[in-house]
Formats: sequence, structure tokens, C-alpha cells
Amino acid sequence: MEDMLFYDRMQFAFTITFHYLFPQLTMGLSLMIVFFKWKFLRTKIEKYNDAAKFWMKIFALNFAMGVVTGIPMEFQFGTNWAKFSELTGGIIGQTLAMEGMFSFFLESSFLGLFLFGEKTLGHKLHFLTGFLVFLGSWASGFLIIATHSWMQNPVGYEILANGKFVLNNFSALFSNPWLWPSYLHNQAASLVTSSFVVAGIGALYLLNKKHLEFGKLFLKTGVVFGVVASILVAFPTGDLAAKNVVKYQPVTFAAMEGVFETEKGGSEIVLIGQPNMLEKKLDNKIAVPNILSFLTYQEWNTEIKGLNEFDKKNYPTNIPGLYYAYHIMVGLGTIFIALMLASIVQLFRKKLYQTKWILWSLLFMIPFPYIANTTGWYTAELGRQPWLVYNLLRTSAGASPTVSSGNTLFTLLGFIGLYLLLGMLFLILVGKIINKGPQTTH
Repeated sequence: MEDMLFYDRMQFAFTITFHYLFPQLTMGLSLMIVFFKWKFLRTKIEKYNDAAKFWMKIFALNFAMGVVTGIPMEFQFGTNWAKFSELTGGIIGQTLAMEGMFSFFLESSFLGLFLFGEKTLGHKLHFLTGFLVFLGSWASGFLIIATHSWMQNPVGYEILANGKFVLNNFSALFSNPWLWPSYLHNQAASLVTSSFVVAGIGALYLLNKKHLEFGKLFLKTGVVFGVVASILVAFPTGDLAAKNVVKYQPVTFAAMEGVFETEKGGSEIVLIGQPNMLEKKLDNKIAVPNILSFLTYQEWNTEIKGLNEFDKKNYPTNIPGLYYAYHIMVGLGTIFIALMLASIVQLFRKKLYQTKWILWSLLFMIPFPYIANTTGWYTAELGRQPWLVYNLLRTSAGASPTVSSGNTLFTLLGFIGLYLLLGMLFLILVGKIINKGPQTTH
């Protein structure tokens, strides 16, 4: 049973990690495309329209990859997680169906019109189609995170005699206190990814001395969006999301912060340290006294419960993994803020386009928002373990009992091989678009 559960989790973890590489760019990029198109309507300067069409090509490729890699996850609900689907389908099926029927079709329908309908529609209706693509992509994220939020903090439900969960308050799904901080945090993080990609490609053009006009436009736009998004990820959205963990999942908060023992007189914040699960402590730690209490409660001496206060059977199943995922996310987020602030300062000084170390840094940093987003989601998912529905349904109770570990491992290996090929194809196609550059309108 343990092997089966391990491979079920590994398969879903791999497929959803690979899948989310694509939506995290499309959600943020859709807003930036709308900005470029709005800027064109306002100024009538063609480079903004050309920029919108250039990035929409990359958006369309990401969207296609997101669709292809998203479909297998739906089938996994029925194959690997049949018991979970049977018990909770009356609730999570609501939001997942709404995402497919409304958000996905809104996004996909108007994506085609935006890509191919500019001459027929005219610029104002073309802008509207771009806005509806943006609306669909952000609505899709909202409904997915509404599902995730219910699993983290179940609300508006009752459990029938046969063990099935049913909704008794539909509106509670959307007033869940876990939902809005998580959604806004996620969307800001998506915008960080798109900002670094846009700024990084702009830096590439400037360093290579090609497409210089667009390089400057992409760099400036990416930096302006990036500095705002990087700060919003930390505060207030990240702060609110962390306070939800403190309130609703205190054992998770203790694990991700590395608080093994309750500290009287305020808790320190750990900058560096390695969890030692045998001795229940952090090795080689560098910490700042009382800061964690202040950030959490705005009081220096407030006590934060350590793992010693909780039942071991409710501990997150991978405390080192959770701890490292959280600290990688926070560490990268801090670097993003610092780099974007340095970039905006140079922009105001009119020296950004000539500051080589910033251009190289932005280009080098393109992969790192993807890592930060991935570790952020790992923090949320590892933190919820050992539960599928927090405090109500354990992960071990949601797996399909009839699917063997050998079958799951076989298909996992197949997914790894197939996704490797898809990833290589995607990078080749995107590379060709970037190398060709935006096509100017004459």
C-alpha cells in the first residue's frame, strides 16, 4: 500500500509540476499583452501592437502545452485517486467543471480571434478579445485555487452516512478565508514569472544588439511590472497567506519555519539551517531573535507553537522537503525584489539599458521564478500532508485500491519520456520565435 501511494503521489506531482510551468506564464503574460494592446490604442504607436502580437505567439504555445499536459491530470482523478473523487466529487467537481466549461472555453475561443482576427475585427474589438483571453485565464486560476482552498480549509460541506462530502452552502466555496489570499498570491507570482521572461528577453536583445527598440520596450515593461509584482508577492499577499497557515494549519507553519520546540518570549526567524529529524532541531542555523513572532503577530514576544505541541501522526509527512521548499521560495522572492528595485532605480536614472550587470542578471534569472512558483506550490501541498482534505480525509484513504504500484510506475516513466520530448519541442519553437523577433508593421 505504501509503494502504491508513493507512486500515485509521484506521478501526480511530476505531471502537475510540468503542467504548471505553462499556466504560470500565460496568466501573467495575458495581462501584459492587454497592456501592450491598450498602449497601442492610446498612442497609435505600432511597436506596442507588434509587441502584443509577438508575445501572443508565445502565449499560444504555452496555452497549447498547458492543455496537452493538463488533460492527464483529470484522468488521474479517476485512475489513481478514485476514492478521493468518489468521496469529494460532489464538491470539487463543481469548481473544476466551472473552470472547464466557462473559463477554459472563454480563453480558448477568444485566443483564436486574437491570433487571427485583427484585420476583420478592427483594433478595438481585437483589444476586447485580448482582454477576454486575460479574463478567462485569470478566472481559470481562480476556480482551480477555489478547489485547492477547499482542500486546505474545507467549508460549506456536510458528510453523509456513506462518507461522501456534499455542499450545503455553495457560496462558502468563494468566501473561504483561504481563497483570496492564495489566489492573489498566486496571480502576483505568475506576474513575476512573466515580468522576468519579458524583461529577460528584452535584455537578450540589448546584449545581442538586435531588435533594440523592442529590447528597450520589453525591458522597461518587464521591470515596471516586475517590481510591483515582486513586492505584492511578499506583502500583502504572502503575508496574508502565511497568516492563514498560522491560523488554520499551525503544525504546518511550525514545520515550514523549522520550529521544533515552542520558544518562550518570542520566536526567532531562521535564515539558514538544516532540519535534523533525529534530534528534532535545526543544525548550523543562522537566526534572528523574535522576528518570526513580529512578522506573524506584530508583537515581539508572542509565542509560536513548535512541533512538540502537536500529535506526531498529524505532522507533515516530509518536514525537510516542506522546510526547504518554503525557504527556497522566500529566498528567491527576496532576490527578485532586490534585483527589480535595482533595475527600476537604473531606469529612473536613464542608465538601465547600459547597465550590463543588470541585463545579464535579468537574462540569467529567467528560470528562477519558475523554481520559486514550483517550490511555493510544494510548500502548500507538502504542508497539507498527510491529508487530502485537511483534518477530514487522509491521503492514504483517497488512493485507488485496485491500481498497482507497477502500473503507476510504468505510466510515470512514460510521462517522463513524453514530457521530455514535448519540453524540447516547446523550447525549440519558442527559441525560433524569440530569435526571429517581433515583426514590425509598415
